[in-house]
Amino acid sequence: MKKRSALFFDIDGTLLSEKTKEIPASTVRALQKAKQEGHAVFINTGRTLCSVPVKIKRLAFDGLLCGCGTYIVYQNEVLFEHPLPEDHGYEYIDRMRELQIDGFLEGTEDVYFSERISRFENVESTRRYMASMGLGVEVAYEKKGFRYDKILICTDEKSRKEEFFQAIDKDLIPLDRQKGVYECIQKGYSKATAIEVMRRHLELSMDQIYVFGDSSNDLSMFEYAKHTVAMGEHDPVLEPYTEYITDAVEQDGIEKAMEYYGLI
Repeated sequence: MKKRSALFFDIDGTLLSEKTKEIPASTVRALQKAKQEGHAVFINTGRTLCSVPVKIKRLAFDGLLCGCGTYIVYQNEVLFEHPLPEDHGYEYIDRMRELQIDGFLEGTEDVYFSERISRFENVESTRRYMASMGLGVEVAYEKKGFRYDKILICTDEKSRKEEFFQAIDKDLIPLDRQKGVYECIQKGYSKATAIEVMRRHLELSMDQIYVFGDSSNDLSMFEYAKHTVAMGEHDPVLEPYTEYITDAVEQDGIEKAMEYYGLI
């Protein structure tokens, strides 16, 4: 058996197929085998805790690293949490409306949409998706009275996005997710900082860390780790930092990668 390692997985496009919206049986099998071999398995996601799908939570991961490093749970114990300062968070809500920015706010307990119908269909489709999980239906973000960790914004020619980026600069960094969509994550926190917290907590070496991802918001953990697995369908930005490219999630990519490294 390989020495005990810690495996960190993105969700969308890595564990959860974006085509079938399901977790392949081979992935479930591989995760179970990895735990039997003594490895620790973690979710490492841009999603905040509330929006991690139940089907993912049922897989009994050792820990959930959420919100791009701003909320870390290990064996049901919260090791770390860092929401935005309350006054700053409210300021950004006001600036969104003023600068013709739309989107939603992501917190540990809930997600928050505007009380107004968005001109962006992807905001409304996300609202419907979140509502199907019981999220984003109770408190409109104009009402305030809550804290959150990050912002997902949509922009178009009406949006004064550069002014918005300047307004959030003291706390947030915008990651370009293409087509006018930006994921605004907290400065100083990332999927990489989350792994470092767990690596130190578990007293592991860098050689015992494996990361699996497919998108641009996985870049920090690919830059951080030595053993990096990109899914068959992945953002090219990951390639300079990728050690191994596996097949797509629907083609048993996770199981094949674990077998390649001798983890299972």
